[in-house]
This record gives sequence, C-alpha cells and structure tokens, in this order.
Amino acid sequence: MKTMHGAKVRMSTALAVALAAAAPVAAQPAWPSKPVRMIVAFVPGGGTDIVARMLAPRFGEALGQTMVIDNRGGAGGNIGTEVAARAAADGYTLLMGNVAPNAINVSLAPVPFDPVKDFAPISQVAITPNVLVVHPSLPVKTVKELLALARAKPGALAFPSAGNGTSSHLAGELLKNLAKIDMLHVPYKGGGAALADLMGGQVQLMFATTPAAMPLVKAGRLRAIAVTTRARSQALPELPTMIEAGVPNYDAATWYGLLAPAATPRGVIDRMHAETVKIIGTPDMREKLIAQGFEPVGSSPAEFAAYIQAQIETWAKVIRAAGLRS
Repeated sequence: MKTMHGAKVRMSTALAVALAAAAPVAAQPAWPSKPVRMIVAFVPGGGTDIVARMLAPRFGEALGQTMVIDNRGGAGGNIGTEVAARAAADGYTLLMGNVAPNAINVSLAPVPFDPVKDFAPISQVAITPNVLVVHPSLPVKTVKELLALARAKPGALAFPSAGNGTSSHLAGELLKNLAKIDMLHVPYKGGGAALADLMGGQVQLMFATTPAAMPLVKAGRLRAIAVTTRARSQALPELPTMIEAGVPNYDAATWYGLLAPAATPRGVIDRMHAETVKIIGTPDMREKLIAQGFEPVGSSPAEFAAYIQAQIETWAKVIRAAGLRS
C-alpha cells in the first residue's frame, strides 16, 4: 500500500511539475499580439523611409497589428541600427536595413554593432541604382567616351557626392578602381547641393539617386548615360548598365532589406519573410516601387545573409583602395 501510495504521490508531483513547466508556454499569446515597431535609421523622406512606409500598412493588414515606423536618424544610419541591434529579440522590433549601416559603415570606422552577428536577415526588399549623369556641356554620351576623357585628362573631371562614404561617393570610387582612372571627388553635405552644382557646371558628373535624377534628365538639365546595377532599371530601361557600357563587374546598388535582432524566434522570421515576399510580389506594390525608382527583390533569409556578407567584402575593398578608413 505504501508503495502504491508513494507511486501516486510521485506521479502527481511529476504531473504538477509538467503542468507548471507548460503553463508559461501555453500562456504566451500568438505573435503578434501588439503593434510591431519598424526602425528606420534615417530621417523621414529618404529612400529607406519611403520603402518602409510603403510596406508598413500592408504588413499591418497581413499581421492584424499596426506596424509603427520609428525614425532614428543620425551617424549615417548607425544610431538607429544600433537601437535595433540592442532591442529585445521578441519579434516586436524590426529594422528596414540599408546598404550604408548594414554593409558600408563597418569599413569606414568602428561601429557599435556587428552588421552580421547582431541581426537575423528576413528578406531583401528592393534595390535602387544610382544613375551616372553628366552636365550637358560635357562632350560624352557613353561611359566609354567618359573613360577616354578621364584618361586623357587625369584628375580634371570632378564628381560630387552627398558626403564621404555615401553611395554616390563610393559609386565613383568603384569606377575609379575598376577602370583605373583618376577623378576628383568633391563631397557635399547632401545630394541636393551636389546636384545643384552639377547643373551649374561647377562639377562634371555624378552618381545620383534614381528618384532625384529622373526629373532632371527628363527636363534636359542633365544627361544620363548608365545605371549602376547589374540589371537595367525598369524606371529607365533605355539606359545601359555600367557592365554593358564596358566596366566589367561594376555593381553599386543601394539596397533595402528587412532584418530583426539576432535572437528573434525563427517563427517570426519565417512569418515575416513569407509576408514580405507575398506583398512585394503583388502587381500594385511592384508598380508603386518601380514608379519610385526601386527594383523589387524578395529573397530568402539565407540569400539575404549571403548578399550582405558579399556587400561588406565588396565595399571594404573599395574603401581600402580609396584610403577612406578613418
């Protein structure tokens, strides 16, 4: 009897322990049970912010919870990216990543996060090419003619950028490196000021963002001769890529992608990946992105992780060659 009673006690105790252990799991609400924050590491109005705000309402509809945009600009995207890296990995903080903080900045100076170890990639969302534009007075209509002029007059051609280490700067450095030419870089405090001086003829060429370049090209104030991505732009299909124009291996896309803090549950990553690919694949969203100069992508977490690693290595080489590391 004692043995039977002891067995019952042990069984009851084991059952109680099992139920106690299971209780917290059972009590956890399904994700998401509250609004989800998407950090944008730049001020409102830029490319990263535009992409995030285009997708956020669709995510809200798909998830049944509001997707809140949290702009944390500063330090070339490093401030907001660090906030995302240090956030709780509970699925309620995501980051709309950008090539600068997530691939370039780590090679320019020490950053307070690891762009690989501190994040779980979800999906690349879109890329946008820069457009190689020249002042109408410059006697070139192709990249080959531009390179011939640069070689004939080393250091005479000046290209402005939105600032040191920006995509408009590094796109020019990549051309210098691959084509073995010498051009003068002139950094500005923003893309608008750089374009103004280009239109005024103070500088000769620029790798401008697609949304900024398109209206100026259509108005005849600048001449576009190529785009910087591997594939042609759907917004400017008549322009060749830099590779087609005679610069092998040239690829200088500005890209955007969704990431989460590194330890975010796999279920959240998989759900957000599925929703991202589904939303980007809808005809109306594709049309909206393309109209703004973005090329829709949609990739697996593994593909996006490999892409980020390759981008870090690519820009590290360009930055070293240009002697830009501080």
